[in-house]
Amino acid sequence: MTDIKIIDCGIKDYQSVLLMQENAFQNLLAGTGEDTILIVEHPPVITLGARESANKLLKDTDAIKQSGIEIFKIRRGGGATAHNPGQLVVYPIINLKRHNLGVSDFVHKLEDIGIELLKELGVNCQTKKGFPGLWAGERKITSIGVQIKKWITFHGMAININNDLSIFDLIVPCGLDNVKITNAQIELDKKISMEEVKNTLKKILLNHFIKENEPKHQKTIA
Repeated sequence: MTDIKIIDCGIKDYQSVLLMQENAFQNLLAGTGEDTILIVEHPPVITLGARESANKLLKDTDAIKQSGIEIFKIRRGGGATAHNPGQLVVYPIINLKRHNLGVSDFVHKLEDIGIELLKELGVNCQTKKGFPGLWAGERKITSIGVQIKKWITFHGMAININNDLSIFDLIVPCGLDNVKITNAQIELDKKISMEEVKNTLKKILLNHFIKENEPKHQKTIA
């Protein structure tokens, strides 16, 4: 039986969750841990990816920090993106070999999970060749940026549910000029419960990461 631990972090600062990812990674690497998926909303933060040319800020970094928004430089793929409450962030720390997944398989799986979750909410979205993330028409609704170390995954996917999109005015999202950002609440023109979205996401994650012929064993930590 495959175990998977899903941890609902609530609203938690980026630095703390980065440390949780690192700890989960080290435990998996040492053979003492299990596959872990962190679900979280972050206070306002901008993260810069490994691709320097895609890290485009539209305001001075000091001005951004003075407005109460943290900035972190990390090693995931992609360029600058932003997180804030109302955006659901998913960090799978899993051993790809245990799941017989290659790197591109894993990225496609994240895309499928995001598409399935948004479809459950009533938002139809899709991938766009040559452009990362998920799109509702011409509007970007999900960012995906991962890092793989020793076949263990790091970072993940951010899905805009009901967050304040003005934070994206401070960056060129993923280095893509003239991109319009959206969220599920705007697309559906109705209020959305984050709690219900998280419950739906947990079921989808189990279906994708635990084989159909295996009992689904989930440890959820609030």
